[in-house]
Parts: sequence; structure tokens; C-alpha cells
Amino acid sequence: MKNMKKTMMVCLMCLMAVAANAQKFALVDMDYILKHVPQYERANEQLNQVSKKWQAEVEALTTEAGTMYKNYQNEVVFLSQEQKKKKQEEIMNKEKEASELKKKYFGPEGELFKKRESLMAPIQEEIYNVIKDISEMRGYSLVLDRASDTGIIFGSPKIDISNEVLEKLGYSN
Repeated sequence: MKNMKKTMMVCLMCLMAVAANAQKFALVDMDYILKHVPQYERANEQLNQVSKKWQAEVEALTTEAGTMYKNYQNEVVFLSQEQKKKKQEEIMNKEKEASELKKKYFGPEGELFKKRESLMAPIQEEIYNVIKDISEMRGYSLVLDRASDTGIIFGSPKIDISNEVLEKLGYSN
């Protein structure tokens, strides 16, 4: 009996030490936050408009190359070797032009990427700074985004600070 009490006391002391040393965590839902930030919605709309415009330019060149190829196929029997070669080069140049334009606009470091960075970076930075301020004020060691694929299976609504972030951004819900 005495050993059991001693073991219980040790366990209780260990639990208290763990509790005293426990770190505080919080969750945010970035999708939820961004849906409530009008500036983000405007930036997204701007990106969609630019993307559609650039996509139309690329498609116009691709269509032009296709038309050139069809015309070539209809005329090929009437063309000399030299004329065939010239037409093939023109078609290939048009296809290359379309491909390069697509890469310029939509490539990994293309215009759309740069535009997205210039529009979204200030919004993301503002949200990050608010989350950082709240974390420092409340003593959070870690803030996780429940909207990302981080493997969070459950997060208590009590530790979700998304609405507080929105309030500090000036978008009360």
C-alpha cells in the first residue's frame, strides 16, 4: 500500500511537471480567413481576368498554327520542295511562338506567378503578422493551419483563433 501511494505521488508529480512545461497551441483556418478578406477576393478576380486574357492570346496563336497546318495539307500537292519547307518552318515557328508565350505567361516563373506574388504577398504578410501578434500575446508556441493537409484529424474549436485574426484585420464576422 505504501509503495502504491509512493508510485501515485511520483505519477502525480510527473503529470504536474508535464502540465507546467506544456506548450500552448492554436489553430487557424486560412481558407476561412481568406474568404472573409475582400482584398483577397478582389486579387483573385484580378488574377482570373488576367489569366483568361493571356490564355486567349495563347489559344489565338495555337489556332493560327492549326489553320496554317490545314492550309498546308490542302496545298501540299501543288507546292515545290522549297515552298513545302518554307511553309513547314512557318508552321513550326508559329507553334514555337505559342509555346513560348504560354511559358512566358504560365510557366513556373511566368507573369501569372509574378502577378500572384505581387497581389497576394501583402495580404499573406498582413495575416501572418496578426497571427504572430496574437501568438506572442497569448504565448502560443505553435499555430497550425487546419485548412492545409497537415494531418490534423481533430482540433478543438476552443483553440481556433481564426475569428480573432479576422477581427484584428478589421473584418469582424
